[in-house]
Amino acid sequence: MTDLAGILLAAGRGRRFDPTGGRNKLLQRLPGGDLVVAASARTLLSVFPRTVAVVPPEDGGVAALLRDLGCEVTVCPDADAGMGMSLAHAVRHAWPAAGWLVALGDMPYLDQATLRALRAALEEGAGIAVPVLDGRRGNPVGFGAEHGEALQACSGDQGARRLLMSCPVREVVVRDPGILRDVDSPADLA
Repeated sequence: MTDLAGILLAAGRGRRFDPTGGRNKLLQRLPGGDLVVAASARTLLSVFPRTVAVVPPEDGGVAALLRDLGCEVTVCPDADAGMGMSLAHAVRHAWPAAGWLVALGDMPYLDQATLRALRAALEEGAGIAVPVLDGRRGNPVGFGAEHGEALQACSGDQGARRLLMSCPVREVVVRDPGILRDVDSPADLA
């Protein structure tokens, strides 16, 4: 079996951030100057050297940026059909693997320690590992190899929610508010 792989979902259109579609939230600058998706990718790559990033067909330059950072980039032609399609596409691209850590391109505030803890949980045999802060589950979510076929069958906007509701989940307690913080509006960039 190959190593664990990181998956960076970067195929959403971000309509809540800009309903007109004029500004790609993943390419917006954070206070430190980094781009949202670049910060998300760097953190993931630091713990998962093999990271597969999934992007939509017309991504405004996200694919090139992620490729330059070291991600394997794959284009999901059905990205507009929902996160589940992008997730299934990415897992097929990263197949086979010992498991996958599924991170979101609009979550640039994650701590490396959180990713290391989730990786350790998967390496210890957790089928599903989720970070928890103050009793609240967040992202990213890790999946063991036994869930590969189910992940490849995901569709729509629910992603892997059905698996999280029907399978045993190891909750990994962290002190990282980044697991609950994504970029949905311009105010989230501050």
